[in-house]
Amino acid sequence: MLLINILLVDDHALFSKSLEIALSDYPEIDTFQSINDVTLLDQIIEEYAPDILLMDINLKNITSDDGLELAKQILYRYPEQKVVILSGYDLPVYRSEAQKIGARGFINKNTEPDKLIALLSQIMQGKFVFDSSIPFLEELTDCEKKILQLIADGQKRKEIAGTLYISERTLSNHLQHIFDKLDVSSTVEAVTKAIRLGYITVP
Repeated sequence: MLLINILLVDDHALFSKSLEIALSDYPEIDTFQSINDVTLLDQIIEEYAPDILLMDINLKNITSDDGLELAKQILYRYPEQKVVILSGYDLPVYRSEAQKIGARGFINKNTEPDKLIALLSQIMQGKFVFDSSIPFLEELTDCEKKILQLIADGQKRKEIAGTLYISERTLSNHLQHIFDKLDVSSTVEAVTKAIRLGYITVP
């Protein structure tokens, strides 16, 4: 049995403590440590050498970066570090981004401890843990996401074209590409689906 040393980065002390207690009875866990001061992250990685670094996405209480961006920075400096996104924001776009940056897995915070241990054990054995039941997601470009966000914010087509310095015809072409990618037929459907997938935020 592989013993796992875990480092959790999360801005909610109650969740961190709850997870520590929940995992304390499992013989697979050697040590569990959590931090909410990201300025110490490099120091702790070098001193503690965690097998798995669990990273939340929403870290707004402790850093201006989200967990995906922070994970990307960590993996740039420590490419061998096993990073796993552990988040309640279980959206396809976040899973896709986690895979792109080189995370070893994406696990929902609501996962039961038994299953969490099983998934972490798989990661320790070199596997990648991403839900294969989630369909392929054709990614929107930054421009397409910006257009949808402006629509969600209430701007009309003429205003959006002016904001982005493009013609209304070019905007229409962008919208058709968005409809095709999201498999929708209207701007209302596109905005609704983009919010559900995590591409844009609710105004």
